[in-house]
Parts: sequence; C-alpha cells; structure tokens
Amino acid sequence: MADLTLSARNPVAPAAENGPIAIAVLVPCYNEEITIEKVVADFRAALPEATVYVYDNNSRDNTIEVARKAGAVVRKESRQGKGNVVRRMFADIEADVYVLVDGDDTYDAAASRMLVDQLIEERLDFINAMRVSTAKDAYRAGHRFGNWLLTGLVRQIFGRQFNDMLSGYKFLSRRFVKSFPAMSSGFETETELAVHALELRMPCTEVATAYKERPPGSVSKLRTYSDGAHIMMLIARLVKDERPLRFFGLLGLLAVVVAVFLSIPRHTERGARDRWCPQYFCGAHSRYDDEDAQGNEAAKLPFLANLSMTLLRVQGTYVARTNPVL
Repeated sequence: MADLTLSARNPVAPAAENGPIAIAVLVPCYNEEITIEKVVADFRAALPEATVYVYDNNSRDNTIEVARKAGAVVRKESRQGKGNVVRRMFADIEADVYVLVDGDDTYDAAASRMLVDQLIEERLDFINAMRVSTAKDAYRAGHRFGNWLLTGLVRQIFGRQFNDMLSGYKFLSRRFVKSFPAMSSGFETETELAVHALELRMPCTEVATAYKERPPGSVSKLRTYSDGAHIMMLIARLVKDERPLRFFGLLGLLAVVVAVFLSIPRHTERGARDRWCPQYFCGAHSRYDDEDAQGNEAAKLPFLANLSMTLLRVQGTYVARTNPVL
C-alpha cells in the first residue's frame, strides 16, 4: 500500500503538502435505489479513508434515502444528465484523488485500493478502468459494438491509449479534475474525459478490472442510438476544435469529389444516362440536347469552384484564429 502522504513537489496532488491524501469517491445516480447501498458499502470498505459522495440527478425512487442511510454524503443536481452531474461534482468537491464510478453496482470496488495506490505511486493524472467480463448479460450487443466503434474513432484521431473509452470507472488526480473543461451534458462526458487526457498528454494508463451484469430489477439508463449519436457529434466537435486542419481538409476534399462528379459530361442517350446519372443531377426531362447538356454542366463549374474556395478560406480563417502563432 502506498504511503498516504505527499510532498509538496508531488504533481499528482499538489494540495496535500505533507498531509494525508484526501480521496473522494464520486457516484452520480439516477434511480439507483436497488444498487446504491451496496456501492456505497463496498467503496467504504475498500477505501475507509475516503469520503463517498452520491449526487442524485432527479431520482423518482428512494435513492437519496438509501444512499444517506448507507453512509454517503448526498447532494443534488437538478440539471438532467450525467455530464451535468460530473461538472457539478468536479466544481464542488475538493480532494487530492477522485474516484468516479457509476452507481449501478457493475464495477469492482475492491480494485479501487490498488488503482488509487498506482495513481499516487506512478504520479498519474488519469487511470481508465477497462471493463473485462465473461458474463453474457453484462453488455448488450448494441452497447458493445458502439463502444468498439466510438473508441476506435478516438484511437485513430487522438491517440491509442485507451481500449474502453466509455467505461464509467475512472481515477483522477486533482490536477486533472480542476483543469477539465466539462461541456457535455450526458453520457458523452466519458469521451470528453478521455480526449482531455490525450490532448494534454497527461500521464495516464488503462488497467483491466472486473465488470459484472446489473442485479435483477436494475435498468440501464443508456439509450443506445440517441446517446451514441450524441457521442459521435461530440467527437466531431472535438476534431473541429482540436484538429481543425484535418476537419476542414476533409470537408474540402469532399467538396472536390462532389465537384468532379458533377462536372462529368452526361450521356445524351437516355438508357446510358439512367444507368449512372442520378435524376436529381441530370434533371427530369426525357430528352437532352448535347449543346444544352454541355451548357448546363459548364454553368455548374463556377458555383462548384466558388464553393471549394469558400471552404478553403473558412479553413484558413479557423486555423489562423485557433493558432495565432501561425
């Protein structure tokens, strides 16, 4: 077990300064009456020196009463969504080490001791607890595929550090928490956390931990398609903000491809035209004259050229504003 004191030079928890390390377990909750008692009890047993905070997000069951009875510090956040709760928790709570975990009793609380010690000893800012499970019901098929797809996108664009970006079990330093610009309102906050660590090149790692299915009666709040779409939109926004050259370059390339497609001369013979030229671009008339067709195509070229130049100017302006030294 790590020595639970820090020197003033330790970058992981600069607020401790030769005192005991303050550990906060943060549990965002929405209708988790069935599971929250065990979650609080398990983390109090694994980290007896920690304070367990349960932030209720407009639950309609007895989550608040059960959590308070189990020994947690209970607070409320009225704005709906996990991202809103995370933003409030990070702003309110002062600690040296933060453990962020869902209140659904699917994560291994016993592993928290080892991961807190690792965060301190290796002076890390971020540990992502990768979920490992052999239980068939732990993952729905759609969730497993969505996690693979979205994590793969982030790995390709921002870095290959994490294999389970959407895990709800994370260990964070004070430096990470107080520098995190929480903008998301929902489940996409996990993506935002991972990209923040990768973009700032913070010392971070990923550790495999056990993952189990929800107990009977407990229901997942994750909406496969709508939450997946929100995460995809967040990734696109982060690419625009953090990789503007790549983002606008791809848009420009797409415009060029469309321009080339539209500038290909149409066949005047109806059968050949119908085989490859969409009616939307070729028109609804059944007969074409060669000269008229060529004139129509020539009329499109200035517009497409202007469109391409406009996209390039927008890209240049955005890059100049976001990178003034360039």
